[in-house]
Amino acid sequence: MSRTDAPPLPEPLRVPVADSHTHLDMQDGTVEEGLARAAAVNVTAVVQVGCDVKGSHWAAETAAAHPSVHASVALHPNEAPRIVHGDPEGTSRQGAREPGGRAALDEALAEIDALAALDHVRAVGETGLDHFRTGPEGVAAQEESFRAHIEIAKRHGKALVIHDRDAHADVLRILADAGAPERTVFHCYSGDADMARICAAAGYFMSFAGNVTFKNAQPLRDALAVAPAELVLVETDAPFLTPAPYRGRPNAPYLIPVTLRAMAEVRSTDEDTLAAAVYDNTARAFDF
Repeated sequence: MSRTDAPPLPEPLRVPVADSHTHLDMQDGTVEEGLARAAAVNVTAVVQVGCDVKGSHWAAETAAAHPSVHASVALHPNEAPRIVHGDPEGTSRQGAREPGGRAALDEALAEIDALAALDHVRAVGETGLDHFRTGPEGVAAQEESFRAHIEIAKRHGKALVIHDRDAHADVLRILADAGAPERTVFHCYSGDADMARICAAAGYFMSFAGNVTFKNAQPLRDALAVAPAELVLVETDAPFLTPAPYRGRPNAPYLIPVTLRAMAEVRSTDEDTLAAAVYDNTARAFDF
């Protein structure tokens, strides 16, 4: 079987669970097909996450059309520098762009602000910092965008969804300095056990993705083991981060059971207990 083939449906969960972070607009097939496959294995709700203005509009529209979809809207941390400084090589899905400067960033943030006011938009994100893909020249734009998203989330009473790549200390610093929203989610949690304790003390939710199953991910498993049960979420980040043994093949919300079962083993609990807790946590985090 080709590594590009979709993995098979896993055994359904006995208890419903939610995918706290997915990108249906980047996956093969229709939204309806993706949701039907997810429902077949008892993944009954998904949070559709926007990464730019166009994707955020799509997320809001999709949530309005499907009761099991909840939208999150934002400019991805790597999107902010592209808006400000341009993207001559077309590294995003939007293709090559000219520099827009601060005015273009303000305009894009205003659109995110307007979307965040909608009832079916449950969160603002993914926002944060990414020191892996964006170099020093983009740090200021990322931080400005991050702080603006924090304020948008607080103003509308929505959850904040954090993208943190190679930027743990700076993300935690800005959250503490700006004042984190009441509900803050570290998407695709990537810190270690020590950082998990810091997040727990602050009441931040930690959402674990398929990479928690990777052989080299023991620090993630250590973090999962110490994270409080009431702050643990599960996600796909699909079509990325497909869990083992399907790593490298397309991910989708229907593969949540694979990751959740691995998480239950790490936490020495049964999958039904973990699924029930994760669903309740996700509903609390995203107010649905």
